[in-house]
Amino acid sequence: MTKRSLCPISNVLDHLGDKWSLLLLRDLIFFNKNSYSELQNSEEKMATNILSSRLEKLENVGFISKQTAQNDKRKKLYTLTQAGKDTLPILLEMIVWSSKHGENLNLPEQLLTRIKNDREELINDLLANIKSAP
Repeated sequence: MTKRSLCPISNVLDHLGDKWSLLLLRDLIFFNKNSYSELQNSEEKMATNILSSRLEKLENVGFISKQTAQNDKRKKLYTLTQAGKDTLPILLEMIVWSSKHGENLNLPEQLLTRIKNDREELINDLLANIKSAP
């Protein structure tokens, strides 16, 4: 991947700068989705060609890995790598920002409270519930 600059923020944008990649990471982390069909059925209704290309990109840059399902060799499962899991604090900060600056959003109060008061335990709980590679 060609870097636009040596700026750390630009580096993150090189990997996650499109609007779909962060939503896929959200679904893997918060909603425990890991199959193509589960990811396709998200609220945002991502087009299949976009979904395929973003999954491939996230795999190529090391945020997710793809495995074949043990019970169905035609089915692919996507799991987070350590780099993917390390995006969790970024996503939590995006939730906090949205709670301050967004309107009419689906922001569960319990989640916001845990982010503000118990962030480390929340991170540990979320990471413990993420589906692992088969």
